[in-house]
Amino acid sequence: MSLRPFRDIKRRKTKVINVGNVKIGGDNPISVQSMTNTLTTDVKATIKQINDIAEEGADIVRVSCPDEDSSKALKEIIKHVSIPVVADIHFHYKRAIEAAENGASCLRINPGNIGDETKIHEVLKAAKSNNCSIRIGVNAGSLEKDILEEFKEPCPEALVKSALRNIKILEDKDFLNFKISVKSSDVFLSIAAYRQLSKVIDYPLHLGITEAGSFVSGSIKSSIGLGSLLMDGIGDTIRISLSDNPTQEVKIGNEILKSLNLRNRGVKIISCPSCARQAFQVIDTVKILEEKLAHIKTPITLSIIGCVVNGPGEAAMTDIGITGGGKGNNMLYLSGVQKEKVLTDDIINKVVSEIEKKASELEN
Repeated sequence: MSLRPFRDIKRRKTKVINVGNVKIGGDNPISVQSMTNTLTTDVKATIKQINDIAEEGADIVRVSCPDEDSSKALKEIIKHVSIPVVADIHFHYKRAIEAAENGASCLRINPGNIGDETKIHEVLKAAKSNNCSIRIGVNAGSLEKDILEEFKEPCPEALVKSALRNIKILEDKDFLNFKISVKSSDVFLSIAAYRQLSKVIDYPLHLGITEAGSFVSGSIKSSIGLGSLLMDGIGDTIRISLSDNPTQEVKIGNEILKSLNLRNRGVKIISCPSCARQAFQVIDTVKILEEKLAHIKTPITLSIIGCVVNGPGEAAMTDIGITGGGKGNNMLYLSGVQKEKVLTDDIINKVVSEIEKKASELEN
């Protein structure tokens, strides 16, 4: 049982492309991405991190390929992971060709930085031959020299001009299996650039606030920037850039999508901040439940409210709910209906049991 969204978001219609077995754009679910921070040449560590990222709920992962050994390491890495790998390429066109030949599902490049058109055409040829898509990655920190000279500083118009220039390079070679991003570390600049670009193209957009910062500040910046765009119906795939464990990026990305009812995965917990009225330790209970329910992938709503002021109302709108009661007698709600009293010491086990039962019912 879930609360009906007050307003359904009408997504902008875009072309559909493939990143491995993941479809991006159109009516397909908005995908969540992250990026490894291991040395790509450390194959064992990179495989482990990718699998951790996938387990957290990522659909796609990006891996940096700064040298030949890294791009060639992809061949072994890809054998042991379950999600498509995007090769992150800068400047050297041969790394892009090697990555495509070694199994990358997508190449993240900025065509303007690859070199002359002959080199770009070689990259596109390798991408076509290996069924590899491309992400044009425009970034405020690495705009082309002539564009910076024209606009004096990074601005929405500069990012969009770079994007359109690079799109034309691919279109002129009839390469249409691509998505595009126009990122900045500045929230306002990013939002404005994406809004402008979305008005003039229908290719899928990869959203992100680049170099967003630490877990707290970066999560807030990304939520504001990506949330604003997603509410406008803009965006087909997202990446949260944090100076933290990549699994945290995936967690925040999925939470943003869940908050906007754009995609649901796992348990969505509605909980109160707690106050003197709480009948049990709400904050500790929620932290424990988040950990114990992390394995649940089925969309389920759960309310954990410490008292009867808002508890019954919240419980009426969730699949499972706990409302604090006097003398350690708390009320369990199932599908909005009072079910039974639960002692404070039994809350964790009871909620986990009911969530797992509900997930099993929904899956079958």
